[in-house]
Amino acid sequence: MQEVVPIITTSGTPQNTRVLNALSAKDSSVRLQAALAVGSNPDPTFLETLVERCAVEPDFFVRDMLSWALTRFAPEITLPRMRRELGSGRTQARSQALHTLSKIGDRSAWAWITRDMLRDTDDEVARTAWRVAVVLVPEDEEKDLADELVSQLGRGDRTVRLSLSRALVDLGDAAKAALEQAAADPDPVVAAHARATELLRRNPETGFDAAIDEAKRVVTLGPERAAAADAAETAPC
Repeated sequence: MQEVVPIITTSGTPQNTRVLNALSAKDSSVRLQAALAVGSNPDPTFLETLVERCAVEPDFFVRDMLSWALTRFAPEITLPRMRRELGSGRTQARSQALHTLSKIGDRSAWAWITRDMLRDTDDEVARTAWRVAVVLVPEDEEKDLADELVSQLGRGDRTVRLSLSRALVDLGDAAKAALEQAAADPDPVVAAHARATELLRRNPETGFDAAIDEAKRVVTLGPERAAAADAAETAPC
């Protein structure tokens, strides 16, 4: 049974009451339209309800629309509320607050992205933290961020590893040294993930799965034997 957030109306107009109630309707399409309506005509009286819905909303598309609606408010209203939500005990609340920060793109929020967030035990929170960190990081801190992200190589399933690789690729040259060092890690899973990410960094057109397969081959054979095998395959008969 879907959780319904109780609505406390702060505006007495019948239209606002209808919109607020629609944000917790059983039908996801109704909730989506309600979030769109709030964002199209932003009213700060809806702020707390939007934030609360973000923490419990089960539908991805509705959550994304809720975040969009929050970006429509003035940053001085939304940002302090997002900062408080980053400390929530609910994983979805933290993840969605991070997602909203990535959409707002205000670099003053960089200081709020902590190491604990980048290492959060919940994969969805960590993935969102990696994404927003890359968006907000100052140029002179990109290498430090790359070092921190590299410490998570080998973590999780394919989706988690792809998210991490994309974040490191987006850091560009700032991630090069950290990835090269990680490619020599004694853990073959970490080494392969590092090599695959470096392949993607050098050639973003390479598919992730193809990059992983090639990286595993190099880790298994060793760089010298893999290079020798490649040379043998391309040598003229």
